[in-house]
Amino acid sequence: MPCDILVRLRSNLCLWGEPGAYTGIGCPRKHGNQFKLNEPTTWGEPASVFEVDDPKLKRVRVSVWKKLHFRKAATRSMLMIRVERLDAQGNDRVSKPLWLAWVGEEMPPIEEVWRLYLRRFTIDHWYRFLKQRLHWTVPKLSTPKQCERWSDLMPLMTWELWLARDIVTDNPLPWQKSFDKLTPGRVAQAMGGVFAAIGTPTRPPKPRGKSPGWKLGKKRSRKNRYPIVKKTVTRPRKDPSVAV
Repeated sequence: MPCDILVRLRSNLCLWGEPGAYTGIGCPRKHGNQFKLNEPTTWGEPASVFEVDDPKLKRVRVSVWKKLHFRKAATRSMLMIRVERLDAQGNDRVSKPLWLAWVGEEMPPIEEVWRLYLRRFTIDHWYRFLKQRLHWTVPKLSTPKQCERWSDLMPLMTWELWLARDIVTDNPLPWQKSFDKLTPGRVAQAMGGVFAAIGTPTRPPKPRGKSPGWKLGKKRSRKNRYPIVKKTVTRPRKDPSVAV
């Protein structure tokens, strides 16, 4: 499936460059020189280097290397980007730089591609908010369709909280401080007053007396069971060998 991928890399990874020309002897090489992220002597000259002034990060230096790949993916070359924050004298402001790798179909302008990764900060916090405050993973649903429907409600609830931030009144708990600018969690905490004012389109439940129960002659079917998704595979322990 064609897609664009921008990922962050560990600072101790080792990548490989393109192999040289085929010498005509033996099997053609798949890898060139090593490119170790924690050894500057293996980097070589970057394809391009430029510095920009960012409103939040201040002075930033971006270095780019092309046509690098992982050892197990020799046919998939990528673009390597090194982002450094500088001080007024041009020295490193943060000791640990940011390493990014780009793989995709259509490359954005090199001056903008490194800024795309900054959006991940907001996305990661949004996922944490869904799990902790909107209880995304709490319901134990039975079918994949129910899971998809529940997941589709998460963006809608987020937009409701965003639109209601100017009409709700802060309702802090006894140990919380009052805020003028409410966070999404504090807006959700104050949504009770909004729901009480607008009401609900559902009808109140009506007493029906004794339930008729299961109809005679209606067949019963077992509930569909789905395999449990596990992050790790538990392997059986091997019994220690006993010397005879």
